Amino acid sequence: MPCPPPDEHQPPPPRRSPNRGIVAGSLILTPVGLGAGIGFGLGALVGATAPLVILGVFAGFAAGIALVITRFGDI
Repeated sequence: MPCPPPDEHQPPPPRRSPNRGIVAGSLILTPVGLGAGIGFGLGALVGATAPLVILGVFAGFAAGIALVITRFGDI
């Protein structure tokens, strides 16, 4: 028995926003800046500014990548 023809009234697949790259970049850069700021603040309190800023940047980058993966699973 032949397959029935495809339904011509199916809705088209959802369009992707052209701004997805900008949003993904923002989701990476924002936690990096926040991590650096928190690291700077904590580092100024304890006297280890540079190491905590570096640690905050890496932690923020990891958090930003996790945000992008959860928000855009298909990138």
